[in-house]
Amino acid sequence: MHENRTEYPKRKAQMYQQLQELPRKYKVVAVIKMTKVRSSQILPLRKTFKGEVEFVSIKDKVAQLALNKVDIPGIKEIAKDLKGQCMFMFTNMSPFKLNVLLAKNKIMMAARGGDIASIDIVVPAKNTGIAPGPMLTEFKEAGIPTKIDQGTIWISKDSTPVAKGGVISEKLASLLGKLDIKPVEAGISLYSALEEGTKYAEEEMVIDVEKIREQFAQAHQEAVSLSIEAAYVTADNISLILSKAAQHARSLSIESGFMIDETKEQILQKADAQARAVAGQAKGYTPS
Repeated sequence: MHENRTEYPKRKAQMYQQLQELPRKYKVVAVIKMTKVRSSQILPLRKTFKGEVEFVSIKDKVAQLALNKVDIPGIKEIAKDLKGQCMFMFTNMSPFKLNVLLAKNKIMMAARGGDIASIDIVVPAKNTGIAPGPMLTEFKEAGIPTKIDQGTIWISKDSTPVAKGGVISEKLASLLGKLDIKPVEAGISLYSALEEGTKYAEEEMVIDVEKIREQFAQAHQEAVSLSIEAAYVTADNISLILSKAAQHARSLSIESGFMIDETKEQILQKADAQARAVAGQAKGYTPS
């Protein structure tokens, strides 16, 4: 007969308590799914965001039990989406900014069989320090040229067993691990987040920073052009508006023949050219 559990391990009980307290302390509750995340990725993040973000890793069922008892708008919607092992991040930072910072804090990791190479995997020529034996076969299968020298396996020249985007086999992953080559770039992105009652899905928090920067730059340029055209003076455009007005004034002065110091030379040149044209026409005039 099944009996309902009344006691939980101390660590799990602490996490349960944290999940009830931290959503009230911070403006943002963010969730990471740990399905494809390795523990070696989390430690650097804890150091990077120390003092700004609190991390809690917990199973979905315990998290759901805890969050369903928290009276905060939208928190139950977050609880519904939880599956498997989850990492919670509590912060006052915007979830969009947090996601951008997470994307910047990628690390290179050792490969596992089936991983995709993030870079061209270059195995440099060197003394591996590995004794000859079955390992020679692994090097040969990977297409890495070797030789035996001074009782160890030497890689005789640089080689690239897998190019960027290629699949890394289990055997090659094992070999790269022995050579301390880390060809897989790993990052973390938010799965969902809640900010003061508003829930964001994974795709809503993905920001192309360069694209946004270009859009802002274009919008700024268009705004400046419009303000100049409308003669709407601001601290940023006053010099351009005055320059444009001065150019228009010079053009009007020349066109109307109204002499000022800045335009008298051009006006006289224009008048001289017109007089010469009239004189030329008069010479060729024959009365009927």
